[in-house]
Amino acid sequence: MSGRPKSSPKYRDAGKRRKGGVPFRHRHRKLLLTLLTIVCLLFGSVGAYAYYLNKQLSNFGKVEIDNEDKSPDDGRALNILLLGSDMAENSKGSSSIEADAALAEWPSGKYRSDTLMVVHIPADRSQVQLISIPRDTYTTLYDADGDPREKQKINSAFSFYGPAGAVATIEALTGLQIDHLAIIDWEGFKDITTAIGGVEVYIPETFRDTKQKITWEQGTQVLEGDLALAYVRTRHGLENGDFDRIARQQNFLRSVMNKMLSKGVLTNPVKLTNTLEALSGNMTLDTNWTPSDLRSLALSLRNVSSDNVSFMTVPVAGTKDVDGVGNVVTLNEAQAVELWQAVSADQLEAYLTKYPDELLPSEDQIH
Repeated sequence: MSGRPKSSPKYRDAGKRRKGGVPFRHRHRKLLLTLLTIVCLLFGSVGAYAYYLNKQLSNFGKVEIDNEDKSPDDGRALNILLLGSDMAENSKGSSSIEADAALAEWPSGKYRSDTLMVVHIPADRSQVQLISIPRDTYTTLYDADGDPREKQKINSAFSFYGPAGAVATIEALTGLQIDHLAIIDWEGFKDITTAIGGVEVYIPETFRDTKQKITWEQGTQVLEGDLALAYVRTRHGLENGDFDRIARQQNFLRSVMNKMLSKGVLTNPVKLTNTLEALSGNMTLDTNWTPSDLRSLALSLRNVSSDNVSFMTVPVAGTKDVDGVGNVVTLNEAQAVELWQAVSADQLEAYLTKYPDELLPSEDQIH
């Protein structure tokens, strides 16, 4: 890796219809013939392609969490816990989260989850709202049985007690019902960025990440693979450390969504196939999230554009040192209660009207 991202090319949409040309009746006849030809060609392949897509949706890793008694997804708001997972540096073995979660005892300390987001999808499916929780948030951890344990940084919930423990801890912190869980392997994240052809981000000023030994140059960059992974992991060299890293991660996800919703990934069979392969190979979902559920959710969100996706962070009061734990993040409890109540009531727009500064700023303000 060179350590210096390359600038992206710029594209411009084409596009005005010419005056004159072939008379309408001839164009109309040609159009019908063309459509019939396309239908005939696709008729034999659509079934096979649909089967392939369904197979990819079935290839996600699966883990059990305590959501067996929850209502069907259709017709109601959903809360999804999104975790970004890394394996600890001293971990041994190549088993997956799916395999380790099926063991009699979760391998405490093997995995880390420094990225935690609650994804809220309103009942009318008109928007998607993502709320980050700082990894150092100081709170009571809950185990896989839903029992309270020690007070620690919130990222320790997944490390100590696995997927079910992470869900139980987030539910206790927020008072929300978590309907589904999605865990993305950050190492595999680079495959996803490559599958969609890279992601464009803007870096407002040049700085040096001393940990990863990368100089991030000011300007618009197209990132994929290892460099994209380095971007979302960067916190050294940033003025506000992990808080700035959260903003970078949200900004990157915003750019990913812009790419997928606005630039044809979902309508390009090759890119869609590659993206699904990358996702299914690097993402773990809860066992109750079936391929049918995933298809239905995707269909219900078909009219959502990148402008309807909001990013924010749970309100923070500050930081403090705790003996035996280290420097932790404390939440603004009163405002956090407002936030989670707004999520529960499916009224996040009203919360954001009251607290507009909680939204992720434009990309030119994110380091």
